[in-house]
Amino acid sequence: MPAKVNPVMSEMLIQVCGQVIGNDAAITFGGAFGNFELNVMMPLMTHNLLQSIELLANGSAVFSRRCVSGLEANAEHCEAMIEQSLAMCTALAPEIGYDQAAKIAKRAYETGRTVRAVAQEVSGLSGAKLDELLDPERQTQPGGSGPAGG
Repeated sequence: MPAKVNPVMSEMLIQVCGQVIGNDAAITFGGAFGNFELNVMMPLMTHNLLQSIELLANGSAVFSRRCVSGLEANAEHCEAMIEQSLAMCTALAPEIGYDQAAKIAKRAYETGRTVRAVAQEVSGLSGAKLDELLDPERQTQPGGSGPAGG
């Protein structure tokens, strides 16, 4: 397909993880044969552990160099997506109540408008109070009103 971008780096890392999970299963199985402080499976366990370490080290380095390095977030797009998120209503609930916040979320969804715009119309909160409540940074801090904070 023209202009298609294949996710080969992600696929490579998934394959590395699959092999490491398999190695872990073999190591666990081998550990079950530790009778009388003698484990005949030690060579298998050692081989799989060392292979896993090497695979993870190399896979991480290649993934970092060829996929992660140089990535930059599109801040404007991220901010727009946050503003469009109905989860923003979570921060309003302690201030205006769950039912009112749910109504705002539903109206924002139905009209395609932001929570902030609908809340400004119907909540009775000042613009400054809405800015404080709907600040995404505040919602991610311990003690904030969002999912991560409270």
